[in-house]
Amino acid sequence: MAKKSVGDLTEADLKGKKVFVRVDLNVPLADNQKITDDTRVRAAIPNVKHLIGKGAKVILSSHLGQPKGVTPKFSLVPLVPRLSELLGIKVVKADDCIGPEVEKLVASLPDGGVLLLENVRFYEEEKNEPGFAKKLASVVDIYVNDAFGTAHRAHASTEGVTKFLKPFVAGFL
Repeated sequence: MAKKSVGDLTEADLKGKKVFVRVDLNVPLADNQKITDDTRVRAAIPNVKHLIGKGAKVILSSHLGQPKGVTPKFSLVPLVPRLSELLGIKVVKADDCIGPEVEKLVASLPDGGVLLLENVRFYEEEKNEPGFAKKLASVVDIYVNDAFGTAHRAHASTEGVTKFLKPFVAGFL
């Protein structure tokens, strides 16, 4: 089977579809939780803009640091203002990456909307527990891996979800 990239997906493939995009937003933060280098955030923008421009509902997933369970200093909250600024739209933030709240937020996301899930590494199961991968995949239609820096890891959000989603494609990175 030929490898596909997000650029191969048409508006017909994407309009109204819920697209899980694994991005690498593991950016350095100062003690005041301000981003000190937004290179990785800026690198994710072309892919997200491509998807929202074709009417997809974009669900972003990332990690930040190496937390041991839920750790507030590793929350993805500080990324929301910068993502919103770079995309030119309000990015919605979920307080978790799985569960009923995420299901409701995904269901209410408009075409061209963006939802940022909370840090997937808050769950030990991110190390590729199939049940966790299935929960991540359960609310979406398509998977895009745009997290080049983590693509080598067989984690639930990078490899595990592909067992539950078709199509799965590479992002622009």
